[in-house]
Amino acid sequence: MRAAAVLLVLLTLAGCGTVRVEPPVPAGEAVAACDKLATLLPETLDGDERTPSEPESPYVAVWGSGAIALRCGVPRPARMAPTDRLQEIGGVGWFADPDRPTLFTAVTDPAYIEVTVGGEHVAAEVLADLSKPIAQVSAQPG
Repeated sequence: MRAAAVLLVLLTLAGCGTVRVEPPVPAGEAVAACDKLATLLPETLDGDERTPSEPESPYVAVWGSGAIALRCGVPRPARMAPTDRLQEIGGVGWFADPDRPTLFTAVTDPAYIEVTVGGEHVAAEVLADLSKPIAQVSAQPG
């Protein structure tokens, strides 16, 4: 439900200079992984520049008018079952939420990383570009 609220806020504020995104609250080893990921994320993604988010958080990254947003350290997706197949892109397993076609979660150790891909962006291309820094973080020990 929270992901739907985040998407709604993103869509509502698209076009504004700053995009409002609810920051997650990672715990344990996810904090260090998310801090490291923040330093590896690209400044440009699928032709869009990084955009400030409100409230400012090291666990949130937004590109363009908010059609692409990343939240690091989110809880395990509620809809993800142990038997669900993940789509592997660049060494990262991605869970595609069946109820929200623009919402994807990287299933990594030690952090779940949620990505919203909307607008005119091609999800597979965005996820491929984000898989490289995510794989670097998940490959490192705690």
